[in-house]
Amino acid sequence: MKMTSRIEMDEDNDNRGSMWDLDQKLDQPMDEEAGRLRNMYKEKKSSALLLLRLAFQSLGVVYGDLGTSPLYVFYNTFPGKIEDPEDVVGALSLIIYSLTLIPLLKYVFVVCKANDNGQGGTFALYSLLCRHAKIKTIPNQHRTDEELTTYSRSTFHEQSFAAKTKRWLERHVSRKNALLILVLVGTCMVIGDGILTPAISVLSAAGGIKVDHPSMSNGVVVVVAVVILVGLFSLQHYGTDKVSWLFAPIVLVWFLVIGGIGIYNIWKYDSSVLKAFSPVYIYRYFRRGGKDGWTSLGGIMLSITGTEALFADLSHFPVAAVQLAFTVVVFPCLLLAYSGQAAYLMSNRDHVVDAFYRSIPDSIYWPVFIIATAAAIVASQATITATFSIIKQALALGCFPRVKVVHTSKKFLGQIYVPDINWILMILCIAVTAGFKNQNQIGNAYGTAVVIVMLVTTLLMTLIMILVWRCHWILVLLFTGLSLVVECTYFSAVLFKVDQGGWVPLVIAAAFLLIMYVWHYGTLKRYEFEMHSKVSMAWILGLGPSLGLVRVPGIGLVYTELASGVPHIFSHFITNLPAIHSVVVFVCVKYLPVYTVPEEERFLVKRIGPKNFHMFRCVARYGYKDLHKKDDEFEKKLFDSLFLFVRLESMMEGCSDSDEYSLYGQQTERSREGLLNNNGNGNTITSYADTTISSVDSIVPVKSPMQGSMTVRSSEHVSSQTETDELEFFNSCRDAGVVHILGNTVVRARRESRFYKKIAIDYVYAFLRKICREHSVIFNVPHESLLNVGQVFYV
Repeated sequence: MKMTSRIEMDEDNDNRGSMWDLDQKLDQPMDEEAGRLRNMYKEKKSSALLLLRLAFQSLGVVYGDLGTSPLYVFYNTFPGKIEDPEDVVGALSLIIYSLTLIPLLKYVFVVCKANDNGQGGTFALYSLLCRHAKIKTIPNQHRTDEELTTYSRSTFHEQSFAAKTKRWLERHVSRKNALLILVLVGTCMVIGDGILTPAISVLSAAGGIKVDHPSMSNGVVVVVAVVILVGLFSLQHYGTDKVSWLFAPIVLVWFLVIGGIGIYNIWKYDSSVLKAFSPVYIYRYFRRGGKDGWTSLGGIMLSITGTEALFADLSHFPVAAVQLAFTVVVFPCLLLAYSGQAAYLMSNRDHVVDAFYRSIPDSIYWPVFIIATAAAIVASQATITATFSIIKQALALGCFPRVKVVHTSKKFLGQIYVPDINWILMILCIAVTAGFKNQNQIGNAYGTAVVIVMLVTTLLMTLIMILVWRCHWILVLLFTGLSLVVECTYFSAVLFKVDQGGWVPLVIAAAFLLIMYVWHYGTLKRYEFEMHSKVSMAWILGLGPSLGLVRVPGIGLVYTELASGVPHIFSHFITNLPAIHSVVVFVCVKYLPVYTVPEEERFLVKRIGPKNFHMFRCVARYGYKDLHKKDDEFEKKLFDSLFLFVRLESMMEGCSDSDEYSLYGQQTERSREGLLNNNGNGNTITSYADTTISSVDSIVPVKSPMQGSMTVRSSEHVSSQTETDELEFFNSCRDAGVVHILGNTVVRARRESRFYKKIAIDYVYAFLRKICREHSVIFNVPHESLLNVGQVFYV
């Protein structure tokens, strides 16, 4: 007791005692509780070291884009000569408060907390909203989806402001569509960033050659930039995992170098620029500059570019690591870098075009040039990777044509490569670089894209704060009001530069928005047609045990987008070919608004019709971060789930033979292995399982051994023979062969449709389906076991 009391006193006085004293106590002989205290201390120490390591690694992935902004901000703010030194102080004051309000306060400490289990970006916010309100436009949700461990959501009081907002959003389809379009606009602007960031970063870095060789033409700089860009995009298929270990050291050295140069310039040229920390100089800047001062905000805006990539690239690091890296390294180094450039410009106003490179001491010029080029490449890599991730999310949620997605890392699921998008980005990026040949016009375009993404994020965050966080309306109003005031101010400034390069991201975004929305619209119409034309259960039952057909040996996997009901493709198939396999499984691969679905919760299985029909439905569920690739492993897991369902079904009494049958839901890995490997012993099954069978109306748990062993044994005794016979029948059918039946549908607009619908469906959607990858390629179905069923849908 004395030892316990002493340790408790030491814990109470821990803040006043030294860490050395704690180490001395831990080295002394101690009882079990003291040993537990030592382990806790070691765990805290190791977790702190892990956090520091992750914060260091996040520099290379998250902050590369934001860190290269000093290369071009002052040139884009003052494209001509600086008339008054006070303008430099005013611009610096705007940069300081922009960095404080947007990246630091809004993104790092508020928006980053709205991540979807570590996933960031506009689609992650949209997925969070889809789980808390029924705003998903494709109605393939099922209430069993809400039982997933990753499907976290909260409930609220019916009379609360959150509940009223939820009902307001769900009331009209037009509001759901408006929200989807808002998300797509933000996504398209991030894709625009993926084009503009490499262009402006690499071109700005390559411009350092011309500073040391003034006689060199601008064309040579452009050629060097294009060569670097071609090399950058050509290496994407190797994945960032192979070279990412270099990213963090490069970016850390970059931040330390620009921070050190900033301190040197403040000391050497003019330390009075530090008065820019007073917001009074912002007022003086606008009063003196008038309209020119207002439009120069488009250049100031570039100081916070990369902030949206910060949120999109969040997936590999905890929020605490991102916050630590920004507050300790990124933020102070950026402030020093901009202050140092401002101090240099106070004495050298004619050097604003190359302010960054001119302010470097001659003795370290070329090393800094090499580091700047490497940092520009890292920044470009971060935005390209973010673009791939967003395309993958859009693809999973039915908002982008089917493209090939390749995983480049076995350790990190989020590291992917999309070949088609990579080459499109490269062509557009080279076109922008070679077409403009000017940082100023690319900067105008870049600022337009960034501010629109920020506005979209603010509007989505408002809904997140209401529906997910359930904040008080005053906090919501405060956050939204402050964000919109700052961002709308910037937006009004970039509007003046639409004709000076700002039109580029708008055109790029409009093209991608057209593609994404038309694809989503066509997918929705096709799904609605399948829902309305699905086969009734009465018609299936009327066919009899053999379905009125010849049942040939084997298993037929009929792929459908429907998660309920018998698809139209089945009736179309058996009408034209009156034969079907002995076992029929309708397979639905469905993506949910969650970041991932655990393997043990992947499949839902239910029986369709009576047992002697041997017809089943299997729903394979994936999150937007998951990648479904149809291969032998997927097929094996599907059949394992089917056999497991038969075993579980044999233990249940009084099961209905209707279409609304039970679904096999969440299983732990241990229960799955136990059920698949047991020899019919009821005790073996129940000793492992925390097992449930999900039905449409209720969730019926299998009782634990102490509570329900008699029930399990009796039901197993009655049906064990039936179960064994059916499993043997399934195995014989599986040995006979598995055939994959896919619908090869042609979608056409009805004759009475409006002209814009005919253009969207008959031309744009048809063209996109023609050039995108086929389902058989996405599922990797072998040609020898593939059967395509053609049909025409008039939507």
